[in-house]
Amino acid sequence: MASVTSLSDSVQQHLASALSAVRPEAAGADPLLRRSDRADYQANGILALAKKAKANPRELAAEVVAHVVTGDELLKDVEVSGPGFLNLTIADRAITANLAARYADPERLGVPVVPDPGTTVIDYAQPNVAKEMHVGHLRSAVIGDSVVRLLEFTGENVVRRHHIGDWGTQFGMLIQYLDEHPHELDHKDAESLQASGQEAMSNLDRLYKTARKLFDSDEEFKTRSRRRVVDLQAGDPQTLAIWQKFVDESKIYFFSVFDKLDMEIQDADIVGESGYNDMLAETCRLLEESGVAVRSEGALCVFFEDVLGPDGKQVPLIVQKSDGGYGYAATDLSAIRDRVFHLKADTLLYVVDARQALHFRMVFETARRAGWLGDGVTALQLAFGTILGKDGKPFKTREGESVKLVDLLDEAVDRASAVVREKAQDLSEEEIAERGTQVGVGAVKYADLSTSANRDYKFDLDQMVSLNGDTSVYLQYAYARIQSILRKAPEGVHPSAHPELALHAAERALGLHVDAFAETVADAAREYAPHKLAAYLYQLASLYTSFYDKCPVLKAGSPDQVANRLFLCDVTARTLHRGMALLGIRTPERL
Repeated sequence: MASVTSLSDSVQQHLASALSAVRPEAAGADPLLRRSDRADYQANGILALAKKAKANPRELAAEVVAHVVTGDELLKDVEVSGPGFLNLTIADRAITANLAARYADPERLGVPVVPDPGTTVIDYAQPNVAKEMHVGHLRSAVIGDSVVRLLEFTGENVVRRHHIGDWGTQFGMLIQYLDEHPHELDHKDAESLQASGQEAMSNLDRLYKTARKLFDSDEEFKTRSRRRVVDLQAGDPQTLAIWQKFVDESKIYFFSVFDKLDMEIQDADIVGESGYNDMLAETCRLLEESGVAVRSEGALCVFFEDVLGPDGKQVPLIVQKSDGGYGYAATDLSAIRDRVFHLKADTLLYVVDARQALHFRMVFETARRAGWLGDGVTALQLAFGTILGKDGKPFKTREGESVKLVDLLDEAVDRASAVVREKAQDLSEEEIAERGTQVGVGAVKYADLSTSANRDYKFDLDQMVSLNGDTSVYLQYAYARIQSILRKAPEGVHPSAHPELALHAAERALGLHVDAFAETVADAAREYAPHKLAAYLYQLASLYTSFYDKCPVLKAGSPDQVANRLFLCDVTARTLHRGMALLGIRTPERL
């Protein structure tokens, strides 16, 4: 299905033609079209043109208006206002016809695909092996998942990477303990993914605590554990086999949490720190040979003139420690080499906590100096802020510990199920449970995605599952209400566009907003900004509510008007459904 030219693009083109007809030297000038309260759109570009041409802006605006065609096809009316603005009103017929073209493309709603897609590697959802996922892991997972969906929908080639923490000195202790107690990770109950996921985590948690206790109290065990780290880094087969058990056990747990989050994670996309081990020595050699990194007190370092410590001395990026061990920088730099030269990426996107901004700035600059990030490659940290409690402080349990992600999701589902049960009229207990899950998880995701990623936000479950205000529940209920209306349509009357009918002001406002979906998706994808799509969808649901209050649908005047209003309902529902899916949120048919 071909993409549909939006009404704003059509008006933009029409005005540009009129401008170049009046002033040939202005060909290609931007009319600066904006949505307006006074009309449907306002064009502000005449003022700059008049200044450039040393002309009277109102007179120039009047000349342009004389070249603008009005009627039923696109523009109903154009008038000059103020010092030379143009107020433009779209014809009712054009609004309905454009929506009908989008409606004929149920999968994409006329949203175009980018003409020259690139390849983006997106690094997100990075849990640690043998450790429980907590609230701090939520934002990377949810924001990354939505950005992946937006980019793929607009045609970009996307490679997902989950850079899990699966390497390091703590594994010596864990491996040694499991070697001496080989049945600690055996499963007793593996009936379901969720059950085995919870069991996997309790196994890992118990083993970690016991191993740590032994490590701190038994010097001989501590020595054996440290020897095991050397064996692991040297690639000893038996040590690697036990290490792999930890990774596999952790993945059972990870998959169960991502399943709860309604996120699809493929095993092939999980390439942890260990995945770059074979490249680390070469990365260091290349940096040292090229002079990008130098030895300082035995460590391999990269220095930056603008990165200074409290003492005024330069703080380096340490690529290799003085004892020969490798830090995060070596792994991250090796990953860049892999992603640029092997995966052929032209964009590297890292959805990582804002507190790591300095690390990534230093890593990216090092890679540029080394020639690994050339002119054609963009590396960007999509930094996100902190989740705060109602008190405005980082979100913790009453005991001051990080909130477990599973506990947080379970509580959201419980609260949402109570809301659904209260409103449910004809839902079974099984349906209430299913909808409660979709509403609860959706509420958590939407609260995150409706906030600009770089801002902190307060985690308030009562507000998140509220039917009022800017929440996913409000959007989900708007969608379910439309489905209810569509089910009640009179026999033989189906949603169908009737461009010949005049539109009520509320129909016009809704129609113009629906038509802006494609531009919003393109902007959100280009700027990696799911919050822009969330804001659009909230406004869409609000405009639908206004339309529903002012324009009877099933009791409209004539069968054609009923059909046209059902059509407006249905195209709104499809837009809500598609938009919410791009945020990774379900829209139940009944609530």
